[in-house]
Amino acid sequence: MTDEVLTRREGVAAIISLNRPKAIHALTTAMCETMIEALQAFAQDDTVGVVIIEHAQGRGFCAGGDINLLRHSALEDGGISGRRFFLHEYRLNHLLFTYAKPVVAFMDGITMGGGVGIAQPATYRVATENTRFAMPETGIGLFPDVGGGWYLSRLPGRIGHFLALTGARFDGAECLHTGLATHYLPVAAQDAAKRRIGNGEGIETVLSDLAEVPPEAKVAANEAQIARHFAFDTLEEIFASLEADDSDWAAKELATLRTKSPQACKVALHELVQSLTLESFAEEMAMEYRIAARVLVLPDFAEGVRAVIVDKDNAPAWNPATPEGVTDAAIAAIFAPLAPTEEWNPL
Repeated sequence: MTDEVLTRREGVAAIISLNRPKAIHALTTAMCETMIEALQAFAQDDTVGVVIIEHAQGRGFCAGGDINLLRHSALEDGGISGRRFFLHEYRLNHLLFTYAKPVVAFMDGITMGGGVGIAQPATYRVATENTRFAMPETGIGLFPDVGGGWYLSRLPGRIGHFLALTGARFDGAECLHTGLATHYLPVAAQDAAKRRIGNGEGIETVLSDLAEVPPEAKVAANEAQIARHFAFDTLEEIFASLEADDSDWAAKELATLRTKSPQACKVALHELVQSLTLESFAEEMAMEYRIAARVLVLPDFAEGVRAVIVDKDNAPAWNPATPEGVTDAAIAAIFAPLAPTEEWNPL
């Protein structure tokens, strides 16, 4: 148990509150274990009608997983502690995806990486004017995990592929527009929503009553271009499509893509293709665990974290440096099954 996750009751609502504000509530292994224990207890408690996931204080819901912990694992213990983190985080993701009681996630503020993994399985996903949603993993040599392959591959119009490759940030209006959020509430209405839900009012009624019409979703203006340029399942074809377009938008997205790890981008694309062939979320998490176990200890992850988070020079030396340098055989090795005793399994 850790005090970086707080729980409380408000009537029929059991509330899980992330409480690591200095790290924007980035998840640790202990936080995942504590959330699992709490969710399992609430599942057995007949007085709990709904689970609410929120953040206690600070400017974000959850910024992701503890990247520094993962980097130290990659550099110091061959990925052992990193794998342990992924094991518990993915079990948490799966538990939420299959949870028998309704879950309401308030995606207020920064909701990235691991934060997406605990918000997207929720029955109700509430965005606000402060929401900043992203899966930025390709910028540090990782890939959209925590179920990202499942959610992003199933968004309309290749929006998910665009998010997975570029790490683009969506605001609350864009989350509602694309289905990443189910409701849009002003920040000022959140406390009332939680109180009324705890009082036993219907969740849908409460959220609909307090919802407001969001601003126009900025991504809507670019949906046709996203669908056209990100329609391909190979990174080389996406690059070629953007290169053939002389618009400012295409130039901007091409420049963004060129800063990302070619290996991570190819992994992400293959992940999204494979995800659509899977029949269950458990299969998704098993696939993502295999990928995570491999990419954690490949050079691009430690180098990406160094460039973006440690030294902050934003000049990673990717290896391989180009899409052409990432072979089909290398991608196949990343996705290959682990030894039977090492494979991921749900709780």
